[in-house]
Amino acid sequence: MEAAETIKKTGEFLEKYYEAKLKASIRKGDNFLNIDFSDLLNFDPGLSDELLDSPEDIIRAFEEAVLNLTDNKIKKFNIRFTNLPESQEILIRNIRSKHIGVLLVMDGVVRQKSDVRPQVTSAKFECPSCGNVINVLQLDSSFKEPNRCGCGRKGKFRILKKELIDAQGIVLEEDPEQLDGGEQPKRMNVLLQDDLVSPLSERKTNPGSKIKVAGVVKEIPIFSRSGSQTTRFDLLIEANNVESVEENFYDIQVNKEEEKEIKELANDPKVYKKLIDSIAPSIYGHERVKEALILQLMGGVHKQRTDGVVTRGDMHILLIGDPGSGKSQLLKRVNIVAPKGRYVSGKGVSGAGLTASVVKDEFLKGWSLEAGALVLANKGICMIDEMDKMTPEDRDAMHEALEQQTVSISKANIQATLRCETTVLAAANPKFGRFDPYDILAKQIDLPASLINRFDLIFPIKDLPDKVKDEKMAHHILDLHQNPDVEEPEIPTKLLRKYFAYAKQRIKPKLTSGAFEEIKEYYVTIRNSESNDEAGVKAIPISPRQLEALVRLAEASAKTRLADKVTRKDAKRAIDILHYCLSEIGVDPETGKIDIDRITTGISASQRNKVHIVKEIIDELENKIGKTIPLDDLIKEAGSQGVSDVDEIIEKLKRSGDIFEPKRGFIQKI
Repeated sequence: MEAAETIKKTGEFLEKYYEAKLKASIRKGDNFLNIDFSDLLNFDPGLSDELLDSPEDIIRAFEEAVLNLTDNKIKKFNIRFTNLPESQEILIRNIRSKHIGVLLVMDGVVRQKSDVRPQVTSAKFECPSCGNVINVLQLDSSFKEPNRCGCGRKGKFRILKKELIDAQGIVLEEDPEQLDGGEQPKRMNVLLQDDLVSPLSERKTNPGSKIKVAGVVKEIPIFSRSGSQTTRFDLLIEANNVESVEENFYDIQVNKEEEKEIKELANDPKVYKKLIDSIAPSIYGHERVKEALILQLMGGVHKQRTDGVVTRGDMHILLIGDPGSGKSQLLKRVNIVAPKGRYVSGKGVSGAGLTASVVKDEFLKGWSLEAGALVLANKGICMIDEMDKMTPEDRDAMHEALEQQTVSISKANIQATLRCETTVLAAANPKFGRFDPYDILAKQIDLPASLINRFDLIFPIKDLPDKVKDEKMAHHILDLHQNPDVEEPEIPTKLLRKYFAYAKQRIKPKLTSGAFEEIKEYYVTIRNSESNDEAGVKAIPISPRQLEALVRLAEASAKTRLADKVTRKDAKRAIDILHYCLSEIGVDPETGKIDIDRITTGISASQRNKVHIVKEIIDELENKIGKTIPLDDLIKEAGSQGVSDVDEIIEKLKRSGDIFEPKRGFIQKI
C-alpha cells in the first residue's frame, strides 16, 4: 500500500470512529489517543493486518493523519493500541529473530526501573558554508549527524536544535505462575517513551507491578571491547502501550451493579457467617482462624497524626500448628482471594529476598535496588510459609517491615527507604514438629520473642484425636475427592474480592464512645487482675501493642458490615478473638493467669520473680561468706524461700553473663 493511500485511509478511520475523542484529547492537552484494535478490524481488515506485521509504518501514517486533521496545530502525537488479538500474545522466552519489527503483547512483572531521561528524536544541523538547514531523524540508539550538504561540503555541521522526549527503561520478567517445572523466568528490556512515562502512567510501572506491554521488537547491536560491532544482537521492546494487570485492593474498579450486590450482602444479618464460610470452604473447621483472616483482609484504618507519627492499619497473623492441619492450604486460599498476594516458603527465603537487595545492573549500568517479596506486595498481603525453617539472620530482616512498614537499605552507595505497607500471614511448625499436649505452648514456639511480639494474633492449631471431629473431617475430605465441585462458596470468589476491595476503598470507621469504653475496660481490667496484688515482679498480661491490635480488629469488624462507626459489638468481637489467642498461648502455668511476657520475652513474670530472688540470695551470701559461694548453700537458702528450680535459674544467669563457675560446685559474681 502506498504511503499517501495509507495516510488517507487512516484519516478516514479517525474521522469515522475517533474524531470526538481526538478533539477532546487535544483540548485537554494530552498528546496521545488510545485506539481499540477491534474498531480498526471492522473498518479495514487489510489495514489491521498490516499494523501487526509492519507496525512502525502504520503508526507513522496514523500520526501524519492526526497532524492533517488538526492542520498541524500540534507537533507530536502518539497513537496507542489496545485490545490486540490473542494471536499477538507471546511469552518473553518465545521471542525469536522472526518477531523483529512485529507488534507483540506480553505480560510480566516489573523487576527494575531506570530514571526518566530525555532522548533525542530529531536534530537540525546548519551547514557553515552555505547556511543550509538539514533535519536528521534520530531513530537508532546512536546519534547521527549528516554526512554531506547539498553544496558538497563534508565534515562538521553545527547543531541548531534538538527535539527531546522523555524515555525510561524497565526490565520486565515473566510471571512465575505461567511457567512449568524448574524453568527460570526470563527477562526483557522495555523502552517507554513520552506519555508512557508521565507521572500518572509511571505508577503502573513501579517495581513489583504486573503489566501487559504491547510493543515492537527491536534489535540492538552488541559492541565488543575493542569497539567493533559483533554479529550478535540484543533485543528490546519499544513499548506502544502499557496496561496494569494486577491491581491492589485500592485499584479494583467496582461498577454500579456490583456495588448494589455488595450493599445487599452487607445488609444481610448473616453477612459475617457467610464471609467466614466463603473464605476457605474446602478446609474443614478452623472457624476462629477463618474469622481472623476475614478481619486481616479487611484491615484496620491507616492513620497519620499531625506530629507525623503513622499508625499501621495492617494486621499480622501467625499460625503455629501441627503438620497436616491445613495451614498452607489456608495461606494458598488467601493468596487467591487477595488481589495482590505474594507466597513465599521458609527454606527458599533469604532476608534480601524478603526485603530488598542491591544488585550489579547491566541494563541500567551501576548498582540498582531490587525489591523483595514484602516490598513487592505493598498494599497487598504476603504469605510466609514454614517460617520456622528460615535462618535467624533472615528472620531478623523482617522486624522493621512488620512494625514500621518500611524497608531501609544502605549498601553500595544506595541509601533508600522503601514503603512496605504489607499485611503478613505466616505459618510455622512447633519446635519439635508437633505440639506436646503436656508442655506449655509458649515454650514450643521456636521463634525469637521480638518477632512474635509484632504479630497481632497467634493461633495454635492442634491436631488431637477426637472421634466425632475426626469422623466429620474424614467425611468432608473424602467428599471433596469424590465430588470436587461440591464445596461452592456461598459468596463467589470474584464478589468476595470486590467486597474486600470496596470496604478498603470506601469505609474508614471511627471508634464510638461505646467501643472506646469497652476496649478500655477490658485493657485496664486484665492488666490489673488479682495476680498483681502479690509482692515481687508483677505479671504483664497485655501490653499497649495488644491494645492497638484490639483497635485494628474492631475497625476491621466494622468494615465487614460496611459501617462507618465501630460499635460496642465490634469491640466485643475483637476482644473475644484476642482473648482466645492469649488464653491459648500466653498463660503462665504457675499462676494460671495470662502473662504476655510468656510470648514476647520467653520468660514469664513468675520466673523473673524467682531470678530476682536468687540474685538477692547471691548478694546476701556474698556479704556473709565472701566472693566464692558454694552451690549447696545457695540451693538450701533458695529452697527455704520457696524457689525449687534453682539449677535452671543458675544456667540462665550463667548464659546472661551475671555469674560464672570458678571451680566445680561453686559460683561467683562477675
